[in-house]
Amino acid sequence: MGPQDPRPLDPAAIGYGPDGLVAAVVQDADDGRVLMVAWQDAEAIEATLATGEAHFHSRSRDALWKKGETSGNTLAVVSMELDCDADAVLIRARQAGPTCHTEARSCFDREPGAGPLAAGFPHAQDFAWLERLWTTIEERAATRPEGSYTSHLLDEGVDATARKVAEEATEVVMAAKDDDVAQRSGAERRQAELAGELADLLYHSLVLCAERGLPPSAVIETLKARHRT
Repeated sequence: MGPQDPRPLDPAAIGYGPDGLVAAVVQDADDGRVLMVAWQDAEAIEATLATGEAHFHSRSRDALWKKGETSGNTLAVVSMELDCDADAVLIRARQAGPTCHTEARSCFDREPGAGPLAAGFPHAQDFAWLERLWTTIEERAATRPEGSYTSHLLDEGVDATARKVAEEATEVVMAAKDDDVAQRSGAERRQAELAGELADLLYHSLVLCAERGLPPSAVIETLKARHRT
């Protein structure tokens, strides 16, 4: 949060209800999907602004809670603003894992893995989970714990990390061709192996992003720009 916000939140302007709470609507910062609705008090607002992670007030426990403090499914806040009456907060955020306790992406999805039902994504693929993987890679890059494979790769530098991306890309090609041969011959498909190699390629590509200090959002923005043209 900061200078990029079109209308930065002014905590002093919030119109809390008689119970000291204000409704908070959380929206995906990238595609606009409403993820959840919760409540905030002054303490939750302050914690959210201070940490950049969404905090709320639990009415059942009458206590502050950080979204994802036990599940790891946090919400990284991009912006916060008030509605026209200053009695509701709009939080735009990026997910690290599903937002709903049912493991669905949104609390308004009917089942885990369901995409935004009215937003043009009838076959959602749960790409939001990659946020959790990226969060883990970032943490490894910052702390370099002993015994971590990610830390080992990062310690080896760009040559080792880039070499692994090249190796995994070659293995993806081989697995795809094996699956094609199996399909043509009527044998059992090799898609599990292909999925595994693609998973390795995605992971090592993200590690390369971390090694080069390149946020994956920059890659996403490039894809968006290409899509628009």
